[in-house]
Amino acid sequence: MKNTKPEIGFIGLGIMGGPMAKNLQKAGFSLHICDYDESALKALADNGASIAKSGKAVAEAADIIIIMVPDTPHVEAVLFGDQGVANGLTKGQLVIDMSSISPGATIEFAKQINELGCDYLDAPVSGGAPKAITGELSIMVGGPQAAFDRAGPMFNVMGGTVTLIGERNGDGQVCKVANQMLVGTMTSCVAEALLFASKSGADPETVRTALLGGAAKSIILELHGQRMIDRNFNPSFRAELQRKDLGLAVEAAKDIGLYLPGATASWQLYNACVAGGDGTNDSISVLKPLEKMAGYELKKNLKPYI
Repeated sequence: MKNTKPEIGFIGLGIMGGPMAKNLQKAGFSLHICDYDESALKALADNGASIAKSGKAVAEAADIIIIMVPDTPHVEAVLFGDQGVANGLTKGQLVIDMSSISPGATIEFAKQINELGCDYLDAPVSGGAPKAITGELSIMVGGPQAAFDRAGPMFNVMGGTVTLIGERNGDGQVCKVANQMLVGTMTSCVAEALLFASKSGADPETVRTALLGGAAKSIILELHGQRMIDRNFNPSFRAELQRKDLGLAVEAAKDIGLYLPGATASWQLYNACVAGGDGTNDSISVLKPLEKMAGYELKKNLKPYI
């Protein structure tokens, strides 16, 4: 029986994009893939995906093109470079950028793709590598309803929560920036709280457990807090990407005449974290510059106060 599902192009097979593409493949979508990582390409090609040499080649082969790369300049290069996606598009195709990038740049990118007769969705995600693997990401979408409906079968494979934030391109990225403001500031606050508890002589693990029973309960305290206590800095979401996302918040706020003191302070902590050599480690590494300033390392299994 002929596969009636659209041909999907997927560019960017990193810690997030790789599992997302794998889930699409498992759901029966034919993939045309492009990445610098030969091992990531091979893992999907061994199960039937076609390897493309450029974004242009992906666009020529696919009906819908998904992009999942780290930052705004990467998306621009993928779309509009010499061998970029835009050079291979024909009228009626759909481009979906699932990266987390500048809302303002997204509006401009979408305008250029629309001028080629194609639809554009910005659809950044939240949930980190674990949710990318299980297909339970939160997907925040900006763009026309019709394009959103067309992308629905793919979104439902990759995400557990899929929301059309608005029919204006850029709305998905605005939502993701807001998400990262919360995640980044909460992560740095959890680091501060546990470091405070530990240096005060209390057992941070016991403090964390107590806090999870009250108003401070959150996924950040539950998961990231435990990882801080265990000193598990293996990346599920890199510190350099959290720094980047908070920087997007600070810049976007400046454009609309808004000051974000909490996000700005967290961004500065992440700048210190990355400068200290922990950019490729997990975002919980924001604990380390706090420890350096305190001259004290978070310790567990202390005898708690009675």
